[in-house]
Amino acid sequence: MTATSADVLRRFSSLRQHQRDGTRSPHKPLLVLLALGRLQSTGSSAVPWSVAETQLAELIAEFGPASRTSPAQSAAYPFTRLRTDAVWQLDRDVVMDSVGPLRREGVTGAFVPDIEKHLLSTPAAVAGLARLLVDSQFPATISDDVLTAAGLAELVETSILPPSTPRRRDSTWRMSVVDAWDRQCAFCGYDGQVAGVPVGLEAAHVRWFAFDGPDDLDNGLALCMLHHKLFDRGILGLDDSHQVTVSGSFTARTEAGRQVYGLHGRPLSARPGTPLPAPVHVAWHTDQVFKGAALAA
Repeated sequence: MTATSADVLRRFSSLRQHQRDGTRSPHKPLLVLLALGRLQSTGSSAVPWSVAETQLAELIAEFGPASRTSPAQSAAYPFTRLRTDAVWQLDRDVVMDSVGPLRREGVTGAFVPDIEKHLLSTPAAVAGLARLLVDSQFPATISDDVLTAAGLAELVETSILPPSTPRRRDSTWRMSVVDAWDRQCAFCGYDGQVAGVPVGLEAAHVRWFAFDGPDDLDNGLALCMLHHKLFDRGILGLDDSHQVTVSGSFTARTEAGRQVYGLHGRPLSARPGTPLPAPVHVAWHTDQVFKGAALAA
């Protein structure tokens, strides 16, 4: 059977993932992106376990939710379980989730033959699949970071990623959020404008749009571009009192970088009447995005 682009997208869009009630589980998509990166660089999607144990584990640690699972174990879950989605195969049969046999037997994984053949013959299908995966798992602020880390920087640099078709966004939401926060960053107060138009200021979803985050004012923050990126990467967060938290995983050496530490414990810069982020959305971000424990008070 010969795969088509539509068939490939359909098969990857229905990956079995533990994503109930907004729980993030990007492990399988990150493995697929890593395999796509290797396909582009080597001509084969083959991923030896020795590569997955390091590179896939790093992708999961960087772009997945905080976890107490060991890096190798986190990588073993998608490496062995993606087989159940009929898009991935291993060159020898091993027990699900078990790291030991993967190491001892030098197992290699790859896309199944019909998908491999189609992706090699249809470069646009690689771009389409990459876009499908990043849009379904990550906000736009970090999608290029994910692609670059997975070895797909060429897709970003050449801008050949086709648009995806997620659920429709509210076109008025961005400016409604920016105006509600008095056209200034809720974290640092930045309020730059050019000809009366905010510049470098963005509307950030607290609960990500890709994970059913609504286009409501109580799910939005006006943030400068830097703090939006750090918020979506889990470096910055909010506590139950709507004070800014800084992840203990963040480090900086220069005075400019260390200014991020100064945000810890800072109240949001909100004008009277601004809807603060709803507790349910803050709790989602803390659980699914924020990296580990916050700095000590």
